[in-house]
Amino acid sequence: MDITKKIKSFVARQGSRSPCSPVEPLVSRDFVIETAVVKEKDDYRESTINPQAEAEILQSIEEVYFNDDTFDACDYQLKKIPAELDLNQIIRDKEYLQKQQYVVSKKVSDLILQNQTAYTQELHRVTELQKNLEQAGVICSQGRSHLARARKDFTTASLGILASFRKRERLLGLLKFLHSIKTMQETDVRLRELLEEEDYPGAIQLCLECQKAAIQFRHYKCISELSSKLQDTLEMMEEKLDVALSKVCTNFNTTHYEKLQAAYRLLGKTQTAMDQLLMHFASAIHNKAFTLVLGYVELCAGGSATKFQKHHYSELAKLITVETFTPCLKDLCKALWEVMHSYWCIVEWHEDHDSQSSQVNAGTEVNLTHQYVRQKLEHGLLRIWQDVQQKVKTYILASDLSSFKFDEFIHILDLVRRLIDIGEEFCNSKSEDLQESLRKQSVNYFRNYHRGCMEELRMFLENESWALCPVRPNFSILQLQEFRFLRHNHSRSILTPPSSPAHSKTESTSFSGRPREGYFQGYRYQGNPFEEKTEEEDKEDVLAPSTTDEGDGQPLSDTDSEDEDVADELKKEYVDEKTGDTPNNRQQRTTRKTSTSSRRRQILILTNTTLNVLRLFGKYMQMMNLLKPIAFDVLICMSQLFDYYMFSVYTFFYREMDFSENALSNKLRTTLKRIRENLILAESESDFGTDTRNKDKVPAPVLSTMVDLKSIEQLYGLAERVTAAESLVFLANQFEFLHPHLETFIPSSKKAFLQQFCSQTILTAPELRRPIYMTVAARGVDYNQVLMLMNCVKWDVHDIMSQHSYYVDILLRELQVFSMRLLEVNKKTPIPKEASDILWEHCIRLANRTFIEGFSQSKKCTNEGRALMQLDYQQFLTKVEGLTDLRLVPERELVEGYIKAFYLLEPALEQWIRSHRICTTDDTST
Repeated sequence: MDITKKIKSFVARQGSRSPCSPVEPLVSRDFVIETAVVKEKDDYRESTINPQAEAEILQSIEEVYFNDDTFDACDYQLKKIPAELDLNQIIRDKEYLQKQQYVVSKKVSDLILQNQTAYTQELHRVTELQKNLEQAGVICSQGRSHLARARKDFTTASLGILASFRKRERLLGLLKFLHSIKTMQETDVRLRELLEEEDYPGAIQLCLECQKAAIQFRHYKCISELSSKLQDTLEMMEEKLDVALSKVCTNFNTTHYEKLQAAYRLLGKTQTAMDQLLMHFASAIHNKAFTLVLGYVELCAGGSATKFQKHHYSELAKLITVETFTPCLKDLCKALWEVMHSYWCIVEWHEDHDSQSSQVNAGTEVNLTHQYVRQKLEHGLLRIWQDVQQKVKTYILASDLSSFKFDEFIHILDLVRRLIDIGEEFCNSKSEDLQESLRKQSVNYFRNYHRGCMEELRMFLENESWALCPVRPNFSILQLQEFRFLRHNHSRSILTPPSSPAHSKTESTSFSGRPREGYFQGYRYQGNPFEEKTEEEDKEDVLAPSTTDEGDGQPLSDTDSEDEDVADELKKEYVDEKTGDTPNNRQQRTTRKTSTSSRRRQILILTNTTLNVLRLFGKYMQMMNLLKPIAFDVLICMSQLFDYYMFSVYTFFYREMDFSENALSNKLRTTLKRIRENLILAESESDFGTDTRNKDKVPAPVLSTMVDLKSIEQLYGLAERVTAAESLVFLANQFEFLHPHLETFIPSSKKAFLQQFCSQTILTAPELRRPIYMTVAARGVDYNQVLMLMNCVKWDVHDIMSQHSYYVDILLRELQVFSMRLLEVNKKTPIPKEASDILWEHCIRLANRTFIEGFSQSKKCTNEGRALMQLDYQQFLTKVEGLTDLRLVPERELVEGYIKAFYLLEPALEQWIRSHRICTTDDTST
């Protein structure tokens, strides 16, 4: 722009000066330029341009020259001059513009010459038109004169009558219009009455009719004012409709919603109403959540002057205290359920009414409207659920739940799991975001909780007296409060016949508490799935009655009196004779009676620690049921509880004797090694929980000092050993009982771990009985004394002996004393038949091996000595059969074969030794 102004001013100055001005030199630069340009122009005109070149020059002219008559070409060209002037470029541009001007001028001249004939003809027509106009002027003058004459001929009276009649007709029409206007003026009052009655369709119908009538009388000033007032009224009604529509989001009413839809249909804004409805639902979710959390924050803050209204929802969620977290979450879920339930009712209403309307009013526009509404509602399902999910997710992640009690945390999981089930029913959503937030909180919580449970279990084990916990004979883990969530499912599928009333009652709710017909159908008209049920749960009653058997600490059974009547006499009968001989028939009758009484008791053997582990099982399974993503992690921790209990029993009651692990089966030995390496923190390792490599390991427990395992009178803690071993078996049976339920909680890909754990650990646990009971059998009878007496026997006699050796009586007496002590222990702690059989099996096996050891130490032995060996062993077999219910004497064939082997020749004897090695993998030698 500055360059353009300078050039213009320079040109103006040049034009005002004389060519021969004395101020400038005679030959200036501008003069030279002008002379050159004129010369080039003349040369150009003299040259000829072919038609093709002219056409190209015409096409090159910019369109801006033809757009506007006020276009300033000079100014336009001057603006195009660059900041740095180039004389040659300017001359070329000027020459090109002159070419364009010349071509345009020539083109115009050619067109004028081509249209010369048409111009002549048009000039002739104009001349004729002028003549016609002159004739029309004459005709008009004549018409005016004729009209003046007619005015004189008609009378003024006749025209006055006609004018009066026309005036009357107009006044009658005006009166009719005034009545209509008055009615329209009074319509405003009626509209307000209809709005107060919430009759929106009637009010809109009346307003639209008034607007239609107002269009007819719009030329009246009062009507124009009324029209604007009606328009304002209509806008006000739309606002009221919008407010009423927003109320539907939290409290759906069929009649009310039908009126709203009819009103929007009259307005022709059904689609707009759907858009507004979705916006209102989004606002309702936000407002409900914000208001509810804000109320709890202000309640916790008390009289604080902080203005929490200015905080964001996420900031308010962080201010919720531990005490109010669960009540606030529950109320939040209830409030969001109301919004979702209202939306579900709206979807149901449109599915019913739109189908009916389509049948009655079959039309393209109606179908398009219904299709639009259906799509909007379908898209709104996922949108609303995402908003609800986001609010709950933000609330959950805002707080640290690691310090919550387990029951409260389970309650929180139950609330959120219920909400997730509702979301799945609402829009078939898997709620990945909400699931992930639950997983984060649960993993953090459960890691700390499991560590605490392992420490608590160690404390229980170290303080456990291994006394019998008195539970009812019909005890089941389903009776524990921790397993109440399994109770209905188990009774429905296993215990309750399908045709029974109880079965039909339990069918009304699903395993997770969800109504069979769905949440929305189940709570269609009333109720809220997040309301706490007022039904009283069955109280836990698993302990046996307090009545005991003469203060021995065990519950009475129907057959206890039988033991009391004969127990003392039986004890005396066993030791009446010095040799230990007793009437065989009396002894067999007593043994059978005792065994029968023991079997009839049916007392479950478990400890307080066992019961505590079972409760932990129930809590862990609740976590698995409510949060499937971490169910497998919880299962691993659950297996660690069993592993630790099993390893503790092994440590307390077998390894304390420093026996070789050869007494353990290969499978049991492998299992215990796995537990020791993966779960037990060795003394040489770092403290529990401080080393990340050992964060999941627990120190081995230490047996309580209250437990006496060294008293021979108590058979080296046989009662405690029986309680420990049998409680482990009971725990394994209960885990196996829970196996089908555990499979439903974990993914299919992880079921192999559960199968492997049950087959390698759970089913192996009962094998720990044998080594534990063997420690009692090995020390409860003095086999060394018997072996020393056998060494004193002379086996090189030459006479057939008719009397058995003295050591046999001593061995039988030792076994009889063992049997008496066994009965004494049985009075305090019932010994199951399986345990009794294992004890006697170990005792007799060790006695048989004592026989073999004693026989093998004889330096000289005659055939008569072999006969004495057979006599001694037969005496032993005869008497020992009266002490036990064992049908087969273990390793009897081995002893008899050993005695007979003395009669074999050397080659046959060597072969017999090779084929009769004593296996020591299941028992420890004396």
